[in-house]
Amino acid sequence: MELTEGAHKFSPAWVDPATTALISMEMQRGVVGDLSRIPPLVGAVADGRVVEHLAGLMGAARKAGVMVVHCNAVFRADRKGSAGNCPMLARVMKDPNQILEGTPQTQVVPALGPDPADFVLERYHGVSPFSGTTLDITLRNLGVKTIVATGVSVNLGIFGLCVEAVNLGYRVILPRDCVAGFPTDYSDLVIKNSLAQLCTITTSPVVAEAWAG
Repeated sequence: MELTEGAHKFSPAWVDPATTALISMEMQRGVVGDLSRIPPLVGAVADGRVVEHLAGLMGAARKAGVMVVHCNAVFRADRKGSAGNCPMLARVMKDPNQILEGTPQTQVVPALGPDPADFVLERYHGVSPFSGTTLDITLRNLGVKTIVATGVSVNLGIFGLCVEAVNLGYRVILPRDCVAGFPTDYSDLVIKNSLAQLCTITTSPVVAEAWAG
């Protein structure tokens, strides 16, 4: 049984604008932008032209009436509501200025908005946008059945997003030119051999064409 990338063919019917949302994971200035303290991730995003590709896909989504949701990570200065219960979070929480709520670091990368019609959801804890947020109920109230997963990182955030979305009953479409992780060769293998078992792997032009009708 073939379970690697390409095994599950994309169908335009799956991204019907009436039942689809584009989820953007942590595409923030303090994560992948000009205020980031994660050079390898910034480099991976730049090398893959992720912001450029995602900006184009968001434009197509908004034009078609697809909801765009920015899922952002933030910390309070006192760290209340957050926990360093895994190595990555423990390391990040040691930085007293790491993506503090209300600061420019938490802002979405300017090229991606947010548009006034977009949703912006923030969380204090975890590595998935569903954890401790209203994302699931918001999507259900919008009638969403399919998620187009974008952003960072393939290492953790995108992986968590896809696993939880599938567990909650959503279909997940992953445009591989709109995500990034590091090292790049590792990220490619995760997409090919793991995420391809959870998601339908495609590219942003294919999804945008489906939305253009």
